[in-house]
Amino acid sequence: MPRTTLQDAVVLVAGGAKNLGALIARQAAEAGADVAIHHHDEASRAEAEDTLRAVEAAGRRGVLLSGDLTVPEACTSLFADAEAALGRVDVAVNTVGKVLRKPIAETDEDEYDAMFDINAKAAFFFLKEAGRRVADGGAVITLVTSLLAAFTDGYATYAGGKAPVEHFTRAAAKELAERGISVTAVAPGPMDTPFFYPQETPERVEFHKSQAMGNQLTRIEDIAPIVRFLATEGWWITGQTIFANGGYTTR
Repeated sequence: MPRTTLQDAVVLVAGGAKNLGALIARQAAEAGADVAIHHHDEASRAEAEDTLRAVEAAGRRGVLLSGDLTVPEACTSLFADAEAALGRVDVAVNTVGKVLRKPIAETDEDEYDAMFDINAKAAFFFLKEAGRRVADGGAVITLVTSLLAAFTDGYATYAGGKAPVEHFTRAAAKELAERGISVTAVAPGPMDTPFFYPQETPERVEFHKSQAMGNQLTRIEDIAPIVRFLATEGWWITGQTIFANGGYTTR
């Protein structure tokens, strides 16, 4: 039977050290789950340790795992290590991503490759390992972007790198349906996190705010409960991209 609660579940959060990933990890622990917290490298270890302490303070087990998920073998190791530490994986959440705002004419090959490696390749091999490792009745959730429904300039490699993840999600949802595993993508609007502001001028920040309900950016607190819902009572939603952005974009 599909899981409808996180009590005693095991949740793996890629990119779980800070911002949205950290909040998802903390809320999963508060809902009764043990949590595997992935972070990229030593630069994010201190923040990952803070998240781990919050998980343990909620009375749940946690483990820190690191690795560059653009390397397929690192995705394999991530799930294997999570299983070794916590017994299994019931829910896998991928929040890993990189933002770049740059005109096509100014984008070089290294930037293109980095954006597609992080936003598309890592997502594909995360889904591959999730399909092999997530327990029957579980859930797999990937973060994409509401720019998938936008007609705008500057974000060709970011939105373009996230676009394939919709198709990966649909295929995986069909392939894992017999095992009762839901596979979804969540597309937030521009989020009020440190990743957003370096890409934009103050004037453009105000424009982005003006396009959403309440004249505000998406907050991580708006998105984490949706992820939790998709992993539990929302199990019947699968193969979908959920636009959660206060009306910033729609389709």
